[in-house]
Amino acid sequence: MNNIKTLVLLVFLTLILVWAGAAFGGKQGMTIALIFAMGMNFFTYWFSDKIVLRMYRAQQVSEAEAPELHGIVRRLSQKAGIPMPKVYIIQEDQPNAFATGRNPGHAAVAVTTGIMRILSPDELSGVIGHELSHITHRDILVSTVAATLAGAISYLAQMAQWAAIFGRGDDDEGGNPIAALVMMIVGPIAALIVQMAISRSREYLADEGGARLSGNPRFLAGALRKLGLASQRIPMNANPATSHMFIVNPLSGGGLLRLFSTHPPIEERIARLETMSL
Repeated sequence: MNNIKTLVLLVFLTLILVWAGAAFGGKQGMTIALIFAMGMNFFTYWFSDKIVLRMYRAQQVSEAEAPELHGIVRRLSQKAGIPMPKVYIIQEDQPNAFATGRNPGHAAVAVTTGIMRILSPDELSGVIGHELSHITHRDILVSTVAATLAGAISYLAQMAQWAAIFGRGDDDEGGNPIAALVMMIVGPIAALIVQMAISRSREYLADEGGARLSGNPRFLAGALRKLGLASQRIPMNANPATSHMFIVNPLSGGGLLRLFSTHPPIEERIARLETMSL
């Protein structure tokens, strides 16, 4: 169901892009924005692992340096049928973890020192299973496609703003001024909401996969309960652009901000996992 939801949301995001392109500049405006967004996100997709690992000063560790962590990653990656990813540790008090890499053959799993301190081996295996599921589901690719579409819509809105300031010059390209005005306001917000909804659906899917890989949904449920409490008490200097990569959102926010959250509410994730174990 989460895969179907992701597909529906991607189609909806594509339709927003088509509408935005028709509203401003017709096909030409849409094509320019899409090419620009694809170029930026292709670079991000290809080099995302190096960028984010360097951003958080992650250090690759050997099996001798982190035998328990390596053992869990190796056992679960074999169970998942993917190559052993590189293992990194981040010197960070907030307990958290993420996976990165453009495909299973170029993947990495990073955990913070905080998560190593507070989780039991079983709970840690639930977290690692979640991250390996992101790798097997190729969620980096999915998020890149969503970011490309959302980025193109945002670029179209910016183009419309500049055109409104300096004048279009040529109104024969099929653009609709009223629709363009609506698109400038509504388009980027709608695209961001859909993009965040895709991110949340992939988190649910990774939770399910992680529960199966670790062998017991309660392992991950227990880990999420601890991580949710700790993330509220221990701040993390995280870049909002990378917050979707972590197992729990390193940034706090509630109420209306949940629409723009990259993660589902932790209590809902825990409830789903506990239902799986019944």
